[in-house]
Amino acid sequence: MEHNINLFAYAPCNINRQRLDQIARDCFPEYSRSLLQQWIIAGNLVVDGKIRKPKDVLIGGEKLSITATLTDTTVAVAEDISLAIVYEDEHLLVINKPAGLVVHPGAGNHSGTLMNAILHHCPNSIKIPRAGIVHRLDKDTTGLLVIAKTLKAHYYLVESIKNRQVCREYEAIIYGNIPSSGDIQQPIGRHPKNRTKMAVVESGKPATTHYKVIKYYNNYSYIGLKLDSGRTHQIRVHLEYQGYPIVGDPTYNRKKFTNNSPRITAFLSDFNRQALHAKKLAFKHPISDQPLQFYAELPTDFKQLLAILEAEKLNP
Repeated sequence: MEHNINLFAYAPCNINRQRLDQIARDCFPEYSRSLLQQWIIAGNLVVDGKIRKPKDVLIGGEKLSITATLTDTTVAVAEDISLAIVYEDEHLLVINKPAGLVVHPGAGNHSGTLMNAILHHCPNSIKIPRAGIVHRLDKDTTGLLVIAKTLKAHYYLVESIKNRQVCREYEAIIYGNIPSSGDIQQPIGRHPKNRTKMAVVESGKPATTHYKVIKYYNNYSYIGLKLDSGRTHQIRVHLEYQGYPIVGDPTYNRKKFTNNSPRITAFLSDFNRQALHAKKLAFKHPISDQPLQFYAELPTDFKQLLAILEAEKLNP
């Protein structure tokens, strides 16, 4: 299936003389870098109305425009997978994602993903880039996701996220007693040795995570978090970097924490995911411009862990 693309964006003024294909990826994150490069070479993506090369350097403030016909290349097929729908209208779908649900198909996950479910629930989503998915949660992170059901809503939401007009708040349980509140401002990029991981690296993209302690427990903290940016694995990477990894995180947890009670140890032996939940999502409706705000209750296993930590605190 095909649909026409007519988009534009302005290159950020603080880009520090980056290549056109790099800037295009930041301006149009809903499309892959390889596709954007193809459009640049073909003259479908122009700068201030002129055809440029992918490696040409921009200085900031230029207008990037795309006029193209997109043939859908989505490999996902529709599958009847249950969705926990929080809100839906003709433009939007907000869901509460459970642990274990992969968002996009990929290596080893060609079916059973959120994209497969969306294509079944909203068949017209095949006409929208990534079936309308504009942001993601890791496989074992739970909580709220918004999906666009129209191209207009998709463009609006992508722009809103890029311009930090979408509020995303999380809750997590971490090892250690972190200071009561703070900001973690460290650049995040691909791990220099393990390409499947992210890490704090000097060459990474700027990333800021705000946090505040909700409650302290013995050697644990229950915290709320808010992001100024949305880098891959940002919360998990930042908290590990600070020395307070998320409980259950199988990837970003370099330390061994052994000072647990037998009850906590027993529970965590079966808690095989990061204790991270996207609790709040707020943004303006792409058509009506009305403020929308959604909350997702903590999942059962998260609440059970909190209950055990509370019991151990009262009865050490």
